[in-house]
Amino acid sequence: MTSEGAERLANSNSLRGQSTKFAITGGISAVIDAGLTWIFQIALALLGNIEARSVGFFFGTLTAYLLNRRWTFRAQPSKRRFAMVALTYALTYAVNIVIYRWAFPFFDHTLDWRSTYALVAAFILAQGTATVINFFVQRWLIFRNAPKIREV
Repeated sequence: MTSEGAERLANSNSLRGQSTKFAITGGISAVIDAGLTWIFQIALALLGNIEARSVGFFFGTLTAYLLNRRWTFRAQPSKRRFAMVALTYALTYAVNIVIYRWAFPFFDHTLDWRSTYALVAAFILAQGTATVINFFVQRWLIFRNAPKIREV
């Protein structure tokens, strides 16, 4: 991407621009989320699958919120929007955990995949579903009419 294309994307509020920025932010957050889940569940075996998934989800979600508010949706800080985002993340956390709770044991034990592969597949399935819900709720409900950050 050229620097002109990057600047155009950074300033875009179109559905295409926001969904592209949301995907980039999601990728960054997913690395943090899946990485912490894998470290605590597989590498160090310190936490069970749901506990490790919760730690990963928390830090990945915090990263996503900060990047999405500032960059994707370019919105001013707001306690009301923060509360709405927190409720959205609570919903997507529940969706995420329900899917992960089923998918990880299915891939790991039923299909007898290596645990790392099972974790990645379960993570993609759970987080992918939650991400779609998250984007549409944030785009069309939470940040729809948000005052935009002014560039200096």
